[in-house]
Amino acid sequence: MKLAALFSGGKDSTLALYKASKYHEISCLVSLISQNEESYMFHVPNIHLTELQARAMNLPLIQQVTSGVKERELDDLKMALELAKKEHSIEGVVTGAVRSVYQAQRVQKICHDLGLWCFNPLWLMDQMKLLREVISNQLTAIISGVFSYPFDHTYLGKIIDENIIQKLGIFQEKYGINPAGEGGELETTVLDAPMFKKKLVVTDVEIEYAHHAGVYKIKSVELVEK
Repeated sequence: MKLAALFSGGKDSTLALYKASKYHEISCLVSLISQNEESYMFHVPNIHLTELQARAMNLPLIQQVTSGVKERELDDLKMALELAKKEHSIEGVVTGAVRSVYQAQRVQKICHDLGLWCFNPLWLMDQMKLLREVISNQLTAIISGVFSYPFDHTYLGKIIDENIIQKLGIFQEKYGINPAGEGGELETTVLDAPMFKKKLVVTDVEIEYAHHAGVYKIKSVELVEK
């Protein structure tokens, strides 16, 4: 089946894309560029890198700018998927939804309205298992945003590895956070994955951090042969 992948450039959408690609044809990527840093629907940190990530995978990318206004941003998503259906003849959509019923229900409704299948390969996956699948599937994902206690600035830019996963598990037990960030505690950016023909190498960043919230803004990056 020909699918469009809703793609934010983070670990969940990339892992979902990789899982789907084993059984289906990924025809294009669809990214929503939200102008609202507190979007209810869409990942924000380093979303501009989706263009380079798409180039790294040799996949066409449909980018749709959205104001990020709650509910109205869904109209922008629908427009993007309509374009994907028209230009790439997609039959379905793969998403990286894990536990957000708000997001999943709305994407499913749009897909239903457009006659598209909605595939959520990560849905209700144990979050520690999800993080370990990121590693086992050889995704290089860095933490590009932290938004809750007890995170500090030292986590920004860190690659998700077994050491980080263990710390996230401890935070889950002690503070009740969602280790994969399903409560908005963290965001990630993927620099390499099995589907990438080239990898992203960060050459310049800006870190903003205060009161257990911060972002790792990637200002410059290069595509490098693997």
